[in-house]
Amino acid sequence: MFESSDPQRSLLRRPRAIVYCDAHLGTIDGKTANGLVRHSERYEIISVIDHTQAGRDAGEVLDGTPVGIPCCTDLDDALTGAGSPPELLIVGVAPTSGLLSVAQRAVLLDAMSHGLGIVNGLHEFLNDDPEFAATAAINNVVIADVRRPKEKADLHMFDGSILGVSCPRIAVLGTDGAIGKRTTATILVRALNARGLHTVLVGTGQTSLIQGAAHGVALDAVPAQFVAGELEAAVVGAFETEHPDLIVVEGQGALSHPTYLSSTAILRGSRPAGVILQHAPARSMISDFPAFPMPTPASEINLIETFADTRVIGLTINHEGMTDSEVSAAITLYEAELQIPATDALTRPPDRLVDMVLAAFPDLLAAPVAAR
Repeated sequence: MFESSDPQRSLLRRPRAIVYCDAHLGTIDGKTANGLVRHSERYEIISVIDHTQAGRDAGEVLDGTPVGIPCCTDLDDALTGAGSPPELLIVGVAPTSGLLSVAQRAVLLDAMSHGLGIVNGLHEFLNDDPEFAATAAINNVVIADVRRPKEKADLHMFDGSILGVSCPRIAVLGTDGAIGKRTTATILVRALNARGLHTVLVGTGQTSLIQGAAHGVALDAVPAQFVAGELEAAVVGAFETEHPDLIVVEGQGALSHPTYLSSTAILRGSRPAGVILQHAPARSMISDFPAFPMPTPASEINLIETFADTRVIGLTINHEGMTDSEVSAAITLYEAELQIPATDALTRPPDRLVDMVLAAFPDLLAAPVAAR
């Protein structure tokens, strides 16, 4: 199991890391790299390997704003331009299969021969691969398999302890996978803390754990019998450790999705009082599953509120394939249709997210500032 980061990690030097995401930066399969470019508490990201974007700034590729992270042609290019030596190579691709290609394996093995440890968020555990294990031993480097679950004896069954968590929980769910739930959750947590509400993120996927979420579990790697209990334990741990005003739970997949089932455990394990729903209006079909049309926000809201004792308090837009005026039109349309506030976390002021939460939970305004 990938250990949670120290709450004081921001005070410590972060290991320098290269992100490997060749030909996938800015795409759905590059979501781990995309997330690390936008936000990383655990590692200092010094470059991204993607030959299709070489010479550009990774932040410019994603959001049109440079962030000082260059895109490099290959590993040699990244090492040459690194200045002081990096310590790690992070696997920044997240293919549907969860497995490495032959070419990707070669890059990771080469990185270890240069003394780089590997941070791997795939379903394929590299420590169990004889070639990777031997290469790591020879070069005295460490492979971190982020998705490796705990031993079964250490896993939690759901036990109802979530009922003792007195602060509101908000889950950021979506109408599809790889739709921006983690990004929206991260922006929401930052904005709530900036407003003076002590807010904690509970991560549920490998990317948020790699980014540095102090609490969480990679849900899709946990046996089904324990998945709700593991999330419950993570939320309870966050509450008891940090005494927050609010807990935000990162979503996975979609409740309506034909294959990704983590949303069921999120709704059951964290018992959120509210849900923010992320939707991509320009998507006509579910990503990676072209035979399945995208659900509408209205249908997903009905499904969520029927499945769980919760309510959807707002809608957030993924603006892929949309102009700014189209985003504005979509926000207006959905607010009128759904009678809930809507915004785009990346292109609109983050205060809109905070106002969305405060409108749903006005008692948070009375939380004592001294306790935050």
